[in-house]
Amino acid sequence: MERPRMEREPSASEAAPVAAALFAWGANSYGQLGLGHKEDVLLPQQLNDFCKPRCIRRITGGGGHSAIVTDEGDLFVCGLNKDGQLGLGHTEDVPYFTPCKSLLGCPIQQVACGWDFTIILTENGQVLSCGSNSFGQLGAPHGPRRCVVPQAIELHEEKIVCIAAGLRHALAATVSGIVFQWGTGLASCGRRLCPGQTLPLFFTAKEPSRVTGLENSKAMCVIAGSDHSASLTDAGEVYVWGSNKHGQLATEAAFLTVPQKIEAHCFQNEKVTAVWSGWTHLVAQTGLLWLRA
Repeated sequence: MERPRMEREPSASEAAPVAAALFAWGANSYGQLGLGHKEDVLLPQQLNDFCKPRCIRRITGGGGHSAIVTDEGDLFVCGLNKDGQLGLGHTEDVPYFTPCKSLLGCPIQQVACGWDFTIILTENGQVLSCGSNSFGQLGAPHGPRRCVVPQAIELHEEKIVCIAAGLRHALAATVSGIVFQWGTGLASCGRRLCPGQTLPLFFTAKEPSRVTGLENSKAMCVIAGSDHSASLTDAGEVYVWGSNKHGQLATEAAFLTVPQKIEAHCFQNEKVTAVWSGWTHLVAQTGLLWLRA
């Protein structure tokens, strides 16, 4: 009797391509959904083909603006632009995703949107910023109160590998794992919750200032919420500082003026491989740890 033939599962390279699409929904007062209008959207709506969805590398949003980075390193932006946070050279809101033409030919690796500003990381490790500078969040202490075209930030000589933006502060991590912070957004909260204490310089700096207290760790990436900051190390550890109003820092202190490691037992003694932040909360993933070269 002939044995039945077993069908071979197709390999990943042989599998049929999966159709990709980009959807947006929710608040849309400034056109931040990129749908071409400013009406709120209750159900997911597919965006027009401003770029191939399969080629999108990153999507992020700020107080009222959104940004997309493609695999080719192009930057598309839309939404609120009253402070020039879209980097388009003007201050008119844009209700559809449009390319940041001033950065054409300068491949982008990552973009981070704050409340009213944007931080941009190029593939060669340079950091740019645009938007409001009222709290020094653009990292240009002697610059104007706002900037409508992305301008370079003078940072450490090392290559920057990761950036993050909060309400009114920003972060950057270098290839050797050093963390910088700038923007005074956390300072008022710190002074109110820690009366009589002198805040470290990085809380009040309007230009990149090294975050002290992380000297014995190597940051893989940085993360920011509204009034808190975090870093993930190559050892799979998470350090946090800033406001703990909603318990997002996993401590009893109301405000951490010095980075504090979240104890490993909080993650069932597993190494953390990724961390994300909302406005007032954090999410962490554990599992196999891939070290950066």
